Amino acid sequence: MRIGQFTDSFLPIVDGVGRVVHNYACILPTKGHECYVIAPMSKLGYLGNTPYELLEFLSVEVPTQKQYYTGIPPLDAHYRERIQRIPLDIVHAHSPFIAGREAIFIARKKKVPMVGTFHSRYYDDFYKITKMDVAANLGVKYIVDFYSRCDEVWAVSESSAQALHEYGFKRDIVIMPNGISPTSPDERDRERAIQTFHLPQNNVLLYCGQLNWKKNILRILQACALLKKDGRTFTLVLAGQGPDKQSIIDRAEELDLLGNILFTGHITDERLLNGLYQAATLFLFPSMYDTSGLVVKEAAAMGTPSAVVENSGAAEQIVDGQTGFICQDNDQSLLSVIEFALDHPDITKGIGVNAKMTLCVSWDCILDSVIERYEHLR
Repeated sequence: MRIGQFTDSFLPIVDGVGRVVHNYACILPTKGHECYVIAPMSKLGYLGNTPYELLEFLSVEVPTQKQYYTGIPPLDAHYRERIQRIPLDIVHAHSPFIAGREAIFIARKKKVPMVGTFHSRYYDDFYKITKMDVAANLGVKYIVDFYSRCDEVWAVSESSAQALHEYGFKRDIVIMPNGISPTSPDERDRERAIQTFHLPQNNVLLYCGQLNWKKNILRILQACALLKKDGRTFTLVLAGQGPDKQSIIDRAEELDLLGNILFTGHITDERLLNGLYQAATLFLFPSMYDTSGLVVKEAAAMGTPSAVVENSGAAEQIVDGQTGFICQDNDQSLLSVIEFALDHPDITKGIGVNAKMTLCVSWDCILDSVIERYEHLR
């Protein structure tokens, strides 16, 4: 099959959707299929040495999130000529926006089936931008309209499927979870991360993802403020970039936490990031926004357990006290989990081992299911 993966975010941006698409596109060729990634042009660097072809269309920075790009594919004559020459057999959209609408256009023009994956709780994004329920609800109608045009709709978790149904989508949804790359912890990566970021050997708490309030980062800051008030020694690492970085710094200063926090910025070195996961005692991911929590699996692959919030998408994969920690969405509950993890390092490491054994389904296995669904649609 010749498969087109359409996405509005892609590497080298450290973004969950972009990394999902990258893994799809890397593994599909190993199983005998051609893969093309269609995405906005980025000036952040050239990937190179990939088994798929990247077709970029002209783009501009998104004003409120400058690590992201958007564009209008029909205005890019070079891109249009290239995409028209590729005899795609199936189209897969990972975004309902510019790239997603382009996917609809290409699928209809080439008369091939189209899959759409629902990755995010878009209502939250619309409301943050507009501060208006009416506008956010109109945005949700746009989302439902997009997925209604797909031949088949996938979601990465049960909670994300439920969210799309709550938006008003009526049809069945296929659950297609995310996988994990076949990596193993390496002590050399851990030591390099410790040296690079000047970390202590223990009591390291880690968050990795967008520096965006929608990720419930305030919960992390307030729980850590209580931890410091209790006289505990710790280092909180916030890895990533995002639109709320400065306001997060400001809030951390108000909570007298700046002496305990390290902002690493954008990390593109996979081994360095893996080392950072290994250096952490506990990975903090209290997001109620994310539909899956790919970073929870990435932490598990490095033997580090996560603290997640009850009824979140990330919590679906966790058995509390066995493969991770589940807390309530309040400061005291998260604080209790953190204190337990720091006070019982051997138990915490054992839970991390269990997480590695149970949460880390490989992308190779996931892509077998993906291909089966693709072939079913043809």
